[in-house]
Amino acid sequence: MDGGPFWDPRVTANIHAAGAVLWRRAAAKSGAIEIAVVHRPKYQDWSLPKGKLDPGETPVLAAVREVREETGLDCRLGRYLGHVTYPIPGHRKLKRVDYWAAEVSGGEFSANSEVDVLSWYTLDRVMDQLSYPMDRQVMRAFTRLPAATSTLLVVRHAKAGSRDRFDGPDEQRPLERAGRAQADALVSNLLAFGASEIFSADPLRCVQTMEPLAEKLGTTIDIEPDFSETAYAAAPDKARQRALSLVSNRAVRVLCSQGKVIPDLLRWWADRDGIALPSARNRKGSVWVLSFASGRLVAADHLDRSLSDAIVKS
Repeated sequence: MDGGPFWDPRVTANIHAAGAVLWRRAAAKSGAIEIAVVHRPKYQDWSLPKGKLDPGETPVLAAVREVREETGLDCRLGRYLGHVTYPIPGHRKLKRVDYWAAEVSGGEFSANSEVDVLSWYTLDRVMDQLSYPMDRQVMRAFTRLPAATSTLLVVRHAKAGSRDRFDGPDEQRPLERAGRAQADALVSNLLAFGASEIFSADPLRCVQTMEPLAEKLGTTIDIEPDFSETAYAAAPDKARQRALSLVSNRAVRVLCSQGKVIPDLLRWWADRDGIALPSARNRKGSVWVLSFASGRLVAADHLDRSLSDAIVKS
């Protein structure tokens, strides 16, 4: 997605927002996909749910919050759909809005101060109901792939300090204070995608990165030795096949691994299934959101700066 008709890679937006293409399956036996379109009386328009980030909030969390505030509905984020950037009328400011596909998971609409009507439209009708070309552009990104995709979240462990300053075996090097803050901040962001099962390479810093999420979910962490740097270097094909087996239609799984594993694993996966990966620094505490359809990797998004910025600001 190119970001919309006003997008310019040389221009930095100074207002940030997030939203979603909120979808559900029709109650009728057809199982057709229906899209939520909201009416905002303040602007007299019909649009996709969206809104500005709160201070210290990530776009991921803002998208879920704005959907809930505008529609009363809970949702689970899926595939990243890209962003649009446009000028604010009457101001010398640019707004950037990031969008995700989001499946309804509960709740009920009631009119509120921002939205007085929510209507559901099938894919063949929704384009004509939207007021803005940019919303239609986001919808085109949504329709390029199936609405329902499986998600695998791949996390690089949080900060664990310098190897030179730790006297014990490297696999026992623990998270430092900043790393523990990163691990805590990951929880709500991973839950926004419906994280429900946790897997981790065996180095302590990987396991500790997943502990706050495991505590929140009330579940255990399955240890996966194949995804440590040492094991991966010795038998990459074994780890790759294990990674394939972690893709699930019934659960959103999280896998925590290391910096010399994740880039190679992702390059192999993208080459295998014929997609291009976005550029990424793969910093500690960052997350890859991998989307699959019929077992094939169809999209990959990297959550990096948005997560680390939120940690600094909070």
